[in-house]
Amino acid sequence: MGLKADETISLEFEDLLSYLRSKTRIFMDADGGQYYVTHTDGYWRVQDCNQLNEKGRFTDCSELVNTLSELIELPWHDGKSIHDLCAGATFYESIQED
Repeated sequence: MGLKADETISLEFEDLLSYLRSKTRIFMDADGGQYYVTHTDGYWRVQDCNQLNEKGRFTDCSELVNTLSELIELPWHDGKSIHDLCAGATFYESIQED
């Protein structure tokens, strides 16, 4: 689980794919919510930053999938995918905790 950077990252859809392939995690503000897109434990997922589990970690709000391609097109937010939400989203780097 990372920390959300203060400055935004300007990313178009194709740039987002490249960014995630390289960095494997990013914060995304979209459609009134704050989400963490990440690849951990061998799975891609979207997590809700406003909902914490008993360990104080973000909770999953998407299915766990094996590939980035699956996650990008997976409808998880009121029938919308990351691809659908990308144009109106704001992205932030995930700074890893030491």
